[in-house]
Amino acid sequence: MSDERQGFVPPPYPYDRLDELLKIAAALEGGAVDLSIGTPIDPAPPAVVAALSTSGSERGYPPSIGTAALRESIVSWISRRFAVDLDPAIHTAVCVGTKEFVGTLPQWLKLRTPWRDVVLYPAVAYPTYEMGAILAGCRPVPVPLTADGRLDLAAIDQSDIDRALALWVNSPGNPTGACDDLGHVAAWGRRHGVPVFSDECYVEFTWDGPGRTILEHGVAGVVAVHSLSKRSNLAGARVGFYAGDPELVGYLREVRKHVGMMVPGPTQAAAVVALDDDDHVEAQRQRYRGRLERLADVLGTWAGIDIGLPAGGFYLWFDTAAVGGAWAFAERLAAEGGAVVSPGEFYGPDSISSVRVAVVQPDERIGLLARRLSRRG
Repeated sequence: MSDERQGFVPPPYPYDRLDELLKIAAALEGGAVDLSIGTPIDPAPPAVVAALSTSGSERGYPPSIGTAALRESIVSWISRRFAVDLDPAIHTAVCVGTKEFVGTLPQWLKLRTPWRDVVLYPAVAYPTYEMGAILAGCRPVPVPLTADGRLDLAAIDQSDIDRALALWVNSPGNPTGACDDLGHVAAWGRRHGVPVFSDECYVEFTWDGPGRTILEHGVAGVVAVHSLSKRSNLAGARVGFYAGDPELVGYLREVRKHVGMMVPGPTQAAAVVALDDDDHVEAQRQRYRGRLERLADVLGTWAGIDIGLPAGGFYLWFDTAAVGGAWAFAERLAAEGGAVVSPGEFYGPDSISSVRVAVVQPDERIGLLARRLSRRG
């Protein structure tokens, strides 16, 4: 007799589905222009790179919560950037890049409140919010978005609120670029007793007004999550941090110690240098803004559609229903322009006709794409 029981089978990793498009794009002279993943290409500041090899911290185990110097730099940056004052001893800790934090958070929270099993997250979003819930044996519940890309909190069923471990908000959002009303989200979480985790890794690339953090509305019941991957081109170094409610932060700091979640010592030393320097972030802002404007023009002219700029982030996000849909658009772009982009279905079933374009390639590669498409035009 066959055993009909079956455990968890990981679904295909979304971006692996782009392998055929990458092959098509790579066949063009000059190779593929990969705009599918938000992987920073530009160099990190030399002083940051130098710090990786001069701290001497590779010899011992680094503190899981972050060195005192790094936590001081974190709260100093938050104070400069948002005029929010925190105590490094109780309000913050580091993580091994923010993806692992997003992906593992539900299991730690479920241990804390085992009678809750729902993770709320934006319906159009980074896939790891959903996958983190699934890997913890929880129920992922997407929250619909309003027409302007904000969480429609009124649409959440009361039964899901009652069982919610956490609500994720992402502002500026990936992939939409929308900026949410973080004060409204924080108040909703407190009113319903649901911890709010605010993923703010694109905050330095806010285009509509100043960057915002949920911590501006108090720390009770909320945790802000930040990454150095995007702002400082340090994705390979794997360093992020979380800050907010001292009870939530304290619990996560302690449980993560037991799992050995440790940012490498040299990386922590480099992160201090990166957080203490605002000039390189402003230079990166200007690079991304210019690329957003150029690619919106190049792709819109080639496809014959209007592509608007986002409120934040470094992604273009637009509908392709009028030109055959997301996969048809992606296949044509790979064949004619040698560029690879991400179909919207990677970010939820509500966006199957949309496309996400990460403007991470250097200007010369974007220029190559523009020349290819102009010949086709």
